[in-house]
Amino acid sequence: MSQSLRSVLKVGSNTLLSRLLGFVRDVVLAHLFGAGPMADAFFVALRIPNLFRRLFGEGAFSQAFIPVLGEYRSQRSAADTRAFVEDVSGWLTLTLVVVTVLGMVAAPILVLLIAPGFAADASKFHLTVELLRITFPYLLLVSLVALSGAILNTYGHFTVPAFSPVFLNLGIIGAALLWAPHSPQPAAAVAWGVTLGGVAQLLFQIPALRRVGHLHWPHLRRQDPGVAKVLRLMGPAAFGASVAQVNLFLNTILASLVGANVVSYLYYSDRLVEFPLGVFGVALGTVVLPLLSRQAASGSTEFPATLDWGLRWTWLVGFPATLGLVLLAEPLLITLFHYGAYTAEDAAQSALSLVGYGLGIVPIIAARVLAPAFYARQDTRTPVRFGVISVLVNVVISLILAWHFRQLGLALATTAAALVNATMLARRLSRDGIYRPFPGWRRFLRQTSLAAAVMGLFLWWGRGVNLQWLHWGLWERLVHLLILIGAAIALYFALLWAQRLPELRELRRPR
Repeated sequence: MSQSLRSVLKVGSNTLLSRLLGFVRDVVLAHLFGAGPMADAFFVALRIPNLFRRLFGEGAFSQAFIPVLGEYRSQRSAADTRAFVEDVSGWLTLTLVVVTVLGMVAAPILVLLIAPGFAADASKFHLTVELLRITFPYLLLVSLVALSGAILNTYGHFTVPAFSPVFLNLGIIGAALLWAPHSPQPAAAVAWGVTLGGVAQLLFQIPALRRVGHLHWPHLRRQDPGVAKVLRLMGPAAFGASVAQVNLFLNTILASLVGANVVSYLYYSDRLVEFPLGVFGVALGTVVLPLLSRQAASGSTEFPATLDWGLRWTWLVGFPATLGLVLLAEPLLITLFHYGAYTAEDAAQSALSLVGYGLGIVPIIAARVLAPAFYARQDTRTPVRFGVISVLVNVVISLILAWHFRQLGLALATTAAALVNATMLARRLSRDGIYRPFPGWRRFLRQTSLAAAVMGLFLWWGRGVNLQWLHWGLWERLVHLLILIGAAIALYFALLWAQRLPELRELRRPR
């Protein structure tokens, strides 16, 4: 598994650059918008095409397309594989164009459905509709980027797809710094940055696609059975792969109803949680799905070993990340966002939802490892059934907690739904005899929990008081935060190394 870990690290390192730029982007947006009505409008306008992106792009589409492409690559000729990619590209593009046009026309209806609380403020509602019409074409662009990334990942090329989100962040940052200050509507300028970033992402894929021999014009032939198989698999996968995003949208609906600025509080905390989820969780899922698909197509006995490996690394990285986000919630938010229009009270309120979201890191990453075990075997119905149940759990808990605990209650509901989803996936794999935990889990959990507990005590001691962070300037905050996090990570892995944790041997194993 050392080569798989290297692939994860390769994807993660490129994603890290994107996430760091994402933090720069969010610092710029916090300075420009704060947590007020303009921020709420922009974040909803960005979130709606992101939901459809999960339905048509990297989520459901990749889960359905990669196993079938892997099957074609191993069992069919190069000409058949090329024709299959051309046909899938054609039908996906046609569908995306239709959805994009309809979404722009129906923007007022979508805003009412996703953020009904905005209807009480006419200016906020109309601004959100205007921004959504600007950002909606991003769905078309990023979904084609996801198609390109799925092809490249199947052929073992992970760097270009992992790096491409950098261009979205550069588009938003450039628009916020260079265009928005001179625009009568700063939020519209930043929204155009989203669409321009999507154009740059798509163009960046072209040379890599040419190198693997899959830069083709789309076609709309109907006779390819692979296209029908992708569509059949994608139907259930469209919901199953989007459970977390659907839960997030339900939170957005309730957030727009339970209080002012709650949408923004959830956004800023979600951005911090997305750092470990994106850098490691997405990287792990990106590598695991093609690997499991190849093993399933060839009948390899390594299938359960790959799952066990993925789950161990989920806990190894996810548990200390949870402790770090929970213990450093307010210092992180103060350091990154407490400038310009983003106040100390905004940081305190956002910290509540960050704690709630942070507790869901392990189950969310675990689901990204477990669900591909079903998709690789071309079973998309089981994950979708569990997805429906987890959404219902989210709705019930949100309705119970939202009006009293506001952003904290909504975040905890999302975490509970993720835990239910991951648990059901694991139990079904165990029941069907596909996966059983390998020997050594008790020792593994004991060693990692001890190291994480010591790391947590160190963070609790080193974080100090929030007032201190508020009094420091930008560079003092950044230096203290980086030293604290760096020392905590070093302490955690030093303790694991001292206990001779077997999984760490993969980090030094030769190619």
